[in-house]
Amino acid sequence: MNCPPQRSNTARERGRLPPPVSFRFSGQEPNRYRLTVRTAAIFDLDRTLLAGGSGPILAEVLRDEGLTDRGIPGQGLLYWVYERFGENRPSMEIARHGARFSTGWDQGKVRAAGEVIAERLGSILQPFAAAELSRHRKAERILVLATTTPYDLIEPFARSIGIDVVLATRYAVTDGQYNGERDGRYVWYKDKRDEVVEWAASANVDLAESYAYSDSRYDVPLLGAVGNPVAVNPDPRLRLLAELRRWPVRYLDAPPGVTKIAGLELQRAVFPFMQPELLLYADLTVNDEMNIPADGPAIIASNHRSYFDPLAITFALARVDRPGRFLAKKELFEAPFVKQLVSTMGAIPVYRGSGSDEPLRAAAEALDAGEVVVVLPQGTIPRGQRFFEPTLEARPGVARLADMSGAPVIPVGLWGTEAVWPRSARLPKFMNVMTPPPVSVTVGPPVEVEGSNPEVDTKTIMAAIADLLPPESRYARSPTPDELAATFPPGHTPS
Repeated sequence: MNCPPQRSNTARERGRLPPPVSFRFSGQEPNRYRLTVRTAAIFDLDRTLLAGGSGPILAEVLRDEGLTDRGIPGQGLLYWVYERFGENRPSMEIARHGARFSTGWDQGKVRAAGEVIAERLGSILQPFAAAELSRHRKAERILVLATTTPYDLIEPFARSIGIDVVLATRYAVTDGQYNGERDGRYVWYKDKRDEVVEWAASANVDLAESYAYSDSRYDVPLLGAVGNPVAVNPDPRLRLLAELRRWPVRYLDAPPGVTKIAGLELQRAVFPFMQPELLLYADLTVNDEMNIPADGPAIIASNHRSYFDPLAITFALARVDRPGRFLAKKELFEAPFVKQLVSTMGAIPVYRGSGSDEPLRAAAEALDAGEVVVVLPQGTIPRGQRFFEPTLEARPGVARLADMSGAPVIPVGLWGTEAVWPRSARLPKFMNVMTPPPVSVTVGPPVEVEGSNPEVDTKTIMAAIADLLPPESRYARSPTPDELAATFPPGHTPS
């Protein structure tokens, strides 16, 4: 995973946010937040902002930097348990004595190790963590990291991702070396909540209007102290409690709303069953799916012939194990059952005719996180004679998205999907098991777009899609009355 680009501090430079500070409660530092009541977004570190625990990386860097040549007994097993089941009391109780293990370490060397750690932790930052931090930054909330991890090791990472305040366990220092004692609380469980509450009181922060994010049931005291708790990648006990208390559940490795089953995203959970031979009512063929990048951002751009199109494209995505985020018209988010399905798959609503750029921004955010976004540039299934025209006309949104994100555009040509689920039918033709109609999904190589003219780039993209269709698509023809009627929604009669 690539480390996300550094975010701009323009809001801070304009004076909207105070400079990053390290809060201590000795009364010796001026309180920089007292002038106005503020709100905050408070984040846990391991398995919340990070895709896993920071412990193995911290231990490796400390050894590489010569600060220690030994680990905590049994730490390998503890790391394994932590990665699979989340925070647990035995490992946290061992970490409580970290100050004693670090006796005699030079604080300057530890801070230098923290700079190395910051770079390595950036590689396991959750894909959508940067977007979540940005959302709160735009709302002018103070960004807070609350973690058990020692302050000197984690502050450089927090600074690198734009965190304003770090509330972390601190080790006492004598003559530039750790003396084996803590300086303040061990920032875990109820003490983490108390650290946040004390900071909030000193900083004039209203916790009732603030947010807190964590994966661990040991952070329930903290989550309960704010007005907007969010369970992120929750361990089993926190997941149950979140359901009981109706706290939102998020996974920062996927777009908002995506549901996971036993840690596996819904799309990926069904991918093993998406074999063309199991689709009895269509004779589906997927061609050249390896043109879809194995990782990193990609825009899938396809022609639109049927309500069956998204499922057909998903068969191609299943071949390369890449969940797709479909741009879908807002009506799908309002229909019973369907709205739950498209939301859990991370679909992005499009409000046609609104002129809003919000769908493109959401899609660009998903691409920035390394996702695959699926766009049907025609917007809707062509009606009447236009359905049978060889030239594919489309809106420039897909070209604008490519320009915004820099992601490659992968053309996909669909053919025959209208025989499975024509626009005139309310349901697919499930009974076509004796004579299933042939359907093809053909994936092409990336399209070269210039980025300077969306209208021209859109024509280039649509021409690349048309080139993937069979020869009969290249010629206009006069449809039969029944074929013409099939291009209209139920109850509509072609004029």
